[in-house]
Amino acid sequence: MSLNADVGEVSYTSAEVRQRIYSIVAASSGNLVEWFDFYIFAFGAIYFAPQFFPKANPTVQLLNTAGVFAAGFLMRPIGGWLFGKIADTKGRKHSMVVSVALMCLGSLAIAASPNYAHVGIFAPIILLLARMFQGLSVGGEYGATATYMSEVALKGKRGFFSSFQYVTLIGGQLLAVLVIVILQMALSEADIKNWGWRIPFVIGALTSVVALKLRSTLTETTTDQSRAHKDAGNLLVLITKYKKSFLIVLGYTAGGSLSFYTFTTYMQKYLVNTAGFSIKSSSHVMSGCLFAFMIIQPLFGALSDKIGRKRNMLLFAGIGVFITIPVMMALRTVTNPSMAFLLISFALAVVSLYTSVAGIVKAEMFPIELRALGVGLAYAIGNALFGGSAEFVALAFKAAGIESGFFIYVTSMMAVVFIVSLYLPNDPEYLANDH
Repeated sequence: MSLNADVGEVSYTSAEVRQRIYSIVAASSGNLVEWFDFYIFAFGAIYFAPQFFPKANPTVQLLNTAGVFAAGFLMRPIGGWLFGKIADTKGRKHSMVVSVALMCLGSLAIAASPNYAHVGIFAPIILLLARMFQGLSVGGEYGATATYMSEVALKGKRGFFSSFQYVTLIGGQLLAVLVIVILQMALSEADIKNWGWRIPFVIGALTSVVALKLRSTLTETTTDQSRAHKDAGNLLVLITKYKKSFLIVLGYTAGGSLSFYTFTTYMQKYLVNTAGFSIKSSSHVMSGCLFAFMIIQPLFGALSDKIGRKRNMLLFAGIGVFITIPVMMALRTVTNPSMAFLLISFALAVVSLYTSVAGIVKAEMFPIELRALGVGLAYAIGNALFGGSAEFVALAFKAAGIESGFFIYVTSMMAVVFIVSLYLPNDPEYLANDH
C-alpha cells in the first residue's frame, strides 16, 4: 500500500510507525554513502591536487581542483531533471536505487584515475569526467531523497524526521573527514599524496553495495495514479504552473547552499590556506565541528514543527546577515584550534536553521506528481551556481588579494534568502497534495 495514501491522518498504528522509521533509515543510508563519495573529493583535494596539476603553486592547485569540484555541481541540474522525472513517473525507490549505483561507478573511476605523470593532460580530463558523472548522480539523489523522506515522515513531525536527510548528508562529510584523519595517522604525507588518497574512493564505492541492498527494500510512496498523472515529471508544467514555487526554492537554495559549503567543505582549506593551520589540525577541527553540526539537526527540525518552516528560514537568513563577516574575519587570525571550533560551530548552528528543514520546505511547495522534479531541479540549479562554486569563488577572491570580498558576497546572499523566505507559506504542515 502507498505510504502517501494516509498522509492526511494524524494517528498511526505501531506497524506503520516502525515501517516509516525503517524507510527513513534505509533512504538516508544511501544518502550518507552518496555524500561521502562526493565530499571525499573536497577533503582529499589538498593531497591529490599535485597528482593532476603538478606545475602550479598550492593555491592554484586548489583553485584547479575547486574548479573540477564545481564542475560536478554543474551536472546537478541535469541530474535533478533526469532523476526527478524518473522519481515522479517511475517511483522514488527506482530513482534512488539508480542514483546510488551511478555514484559507485563515479567513485571507482576516480580511484583508478591515472595521474599527470603517466598520461599528461588526460589525467585532469579523466578526473573532470568522473566528477561530472558523480554530479549527475548527486543531482538526482537530493530531489528523490528529500521528497521521499518528506512523504514518509509522520504528520506533525515532518520537520524532525526530514532533518535526518542532513544528518546523513553531514554524516557523509564527517566520515570523509574521519577517513582522511585515519589515513593521516596510518600513512606518511608522502604516501597519502602518492597513492593513499585513492583509498577513500574505493571505500565509498564498496559501501554503495550496502545502500543498494537497503534501498531495494523501500516501500514506494507514490501511487499508480500519481505516476500516470498527465503532469507527472513534466518540466513545462513545472516552470509555468508552479513558477513562483520554483523561483522561491531556487532563491533560498542559492543562499543556503552557499552558506553551507562556506562553513563546511571550504572551511578546511580556509583554516590551512588563510589561518595557517596544519592539514592535520584543520581536519581535527572540522571533524568536531561536523559532528556537532550533525547531531543538532533533529533539534532544529523539531523546532520547525513548533514554529513553522518559514520562521526557521527567516531566523537563518536574518542572523546570517549579521554574523558571517565577523566570524570569517575572526577565523582569519585565530591560532587556537578550540577557538576555531567554537567559531565554526556557532556559524554552523545558524546554518542548521536552514539545513534541518531544507528538504521539507522544498517538498511542501509542490504537488506529488511534480514534487521530485520541482525539488530536485530547483535545488540543483541553486546549488550548482552558488553552493558548488563557493570554494572556487573564495579561492579566486584570495588569489586576487581581496579575500574579504567573498565574505561580503556570502552576506549579500543571506539577504536574498531573507527576502525570498518572506514568500514561504506560513502553515508548517502544508503539503501541496494535501489540499
